[in-house]
Amino acid sequence: MSETSRPGFMSDYMEGAHPAILQRLAETNMVQAAGYGLDAFSERARAKIRAACAAPGAEIHFLTGGTQTNMTVISAMLRPYQGVVAAETGHIALHEAGAIERGGHKVLALPAADGKLTVDAVAACLSAYADDENRDHMVMPGMVYVTHPTEYGTLYTQEELTAISDVCRAHGVPLFLDGARLAYALSCRANDVTLEDIARLTDAFYIGGTKCGALIGEAVVFPTPGTVPHFFSIVKQCGALLAKGRLLGIQFDTLFTDGLYERCGAHAIAAADRIRAALREHGYRFAWETPTNQIFLALTPAERERLEQHVQIDFWEKISDETTVMRIATSWATRAEDVDRLIAAL
Repeated sequence: MSETSRPGFMSDYMEGAHPAILQRLAETNMVQAAGYGLDAFSERARAKIRAACAAPGAEIHFLTGGTQTNMTVISAMLRPYQGVVAAETGHIALHEAGAIERGGHKVLALPAADGKLTVDAVAACLSAYADDENRDHMVMPGMVYVTHPTEYGTLYTQEELTAISDVCRAHGVPLFLDGARLAYALSCRANDVTLEDIARLTDAFYIGGTKCGALIGEAVVFPTPGTVPHFFSIVKQCGALLAKGRLLGIQFDTLFTDGLYERCGAHAIAAADRIRAALREHGYRFAWETPTNQIFLALTPAERERLEQHVQIDFWEKISDETTVMRIATSWATRAEDVDRLIAAL
């Protein structure tokens, strides 16, 4: 139950952790284990993730949270004179309080289409730098960053991701995929991108835990080992290394047992689909269409006030005095009775 009497649909990390994770943490609580992710639990989790990605040689590190992960991976893979290409609506461009810039790297924001980078925009950006005779005075695009799902709840198709990957490799620029909400993409009927595809098409990506059933934690995957030499030390230096690393390893070991990760995502998608159908039935306007666990509504002040009397939803952006975009987010823990209450409020 949420903190107030109103059911909460503000984000997908309002609850603690999936009961199976809590049970496993309790079962292993008194087991002594090596620190910093060098324990047997973490090794089992790595083995399961490698199998799920069909990347037997992948290098896997467990970090504490999404912002730390983005900042650590991006700063580790870029040279001091390089920046990271991202959609202008991307998480690192909007909602990380300048964490990337604080690390000394500029976010090179490009126009987005439905929250996504387009291959034409990426190709134009990389080519423009290569062709500019004054490029030595400019920030070099040294990485391309995408999220799946995007900040706007949309999905890259396999064709789109492949095209961006091809352009990156043609220019010798690494592709990094932020998978903070990856469970909600992998479990979505509209999705045709698999973990195997991501491991094949990117140079680095991470599997989100914090928003997808874990207490905390993200699993960074380098499909090619040694992509970033001494990455362990860099994680430590950035303050993203957990001394009791077994707490992250146990959680990912559990998430990647018996398909729990995908089941967490599927639960959220089913709840979101129910809500979407009811919203359409009652004539609510969508700010844009999404197939995942995030729903964005264009509400009048009266509509917003009426809904917020009954449920907690999240402010996204104000379009005008008469229209505000509000987000409804479901999660692995969304209860059927709370969905019923939201639908009744419509």
